[in-house]
Amino acid sequence: MKFIDFDDFVREAWQEYDDTREIKDITDISAKVSTNHVYQITFEDGNHIIGKLSYFGKYEHFVEDHTIINSLSNNLPVPFDHFLSRSLMKENSLYVHRHVDDVIDVWVVFYRPIQIREKLPKRLNEDQIRKLARQFAKFHKACHTIRNTLPPSSKTLEVDIEHLLEILETEEGQYEYRMQQDLIRKHCNIFLQNLDELGANDELDTIPVFVDWNIGNFSVTADFELFSRWDYDWFRMSSRMMDFYFFARIVSDVGDRTIFSYNLDPLMEKRFQIFLKSYHEEFPLTELEIRLLKEIYRFFILNYVVKYGKYFFHDLFATKLQKEAYEEYLPNIEDKFDPEPLLTTLNL
Repeated sequence: MKFIDFDDFVREAWQEYDDTREIKDITDISAKVSTNHVYQITFEDGNHIIGKLSYFGKYEHFVEDHTIINSLSNNLPVPFDHFLSRSLMKENSLYVHRHVDDVIDVWVVFYRPIQIREKLPKRLNEDQIRKLARQFAKFHKACHTIRNTLPPSSKTLEVDIEHLLEILETEEGQYEYRMQQDLIRKHCNIFLQNLDELGANDELDTIPVFVDWNIGNFSVTADFELFSRWDYDWFRMSSRMMDFYFFARIVSDVGDRTIFSYNLDPLMEKRFQIFLKSYHEEFPLTELEIRLLKEIYRFFILNYVVKYGKYFFHDLFATKLQKEAYEEYLPNIEDKFDPEPLLTTLNL
């Protein structure tokens, strides 16, 4: 791909939104891990907003997700009524700018700036784990309360996995996954079969989930109350269990690391059991949800690492994580995940 100045698309988007306010400066504040771009846009009057630019997936899904998030940000009750950043509206609609040319199809959405308090420490003690667990439980409960007030979502776990199976049949997919076709297809089929046998779709409520609870994506108060969240790349409507693999990573004994992997081990740590117990006391879990964790992890690896890894991560990270997915993550799921200790912890 030839060099593309993404700043131009941001300026173009703002010009279409409100050409009476002149931009003074555009600063890239992206995390430099994902291929998405996030900008702080400063105006001549000193005020600023945040712009997000994306160019992978489907435009319709991008608009759908941000429409749901914006509705969620307005509908969440206290104390989460200011937890999420609100997107800018134009007249009565969410404003999303789309630029299409012969080279790229790119989309821009603008957010109001959100206040940020404290980041979590890289390694939590047990008291901090319990406090955070209760906070996440309260947030999930709030999302559950207003779930029926949100716009519909077209994405499901099955649709995403079936899409991966379709990619395997394409010329591009046969080339990209040429050495791993059988392994990927096997785990896609296991996932679909186990999801059906568990009856998860019939038994579990769908709520807003953000999936990627990396400690760089949200802030807390000094007393570990959730304060703000600003990264929405993996947002979807699904079971609350979609969030739990990253909860396990947050409380893991190894703590936050610059060089990271997505192995299953955090789900089996005693520290995660401490987290589950405190969460369960606030917003009870079910046996089905705990047993579903294995398939949630399998889905995470298949969808976010195998299928979308090259879009979510820069090349160095994507290559490493996909190699580990084929050699470690997927082959070890059945042997490593045991729901019984988790069920025992919760007396289920």
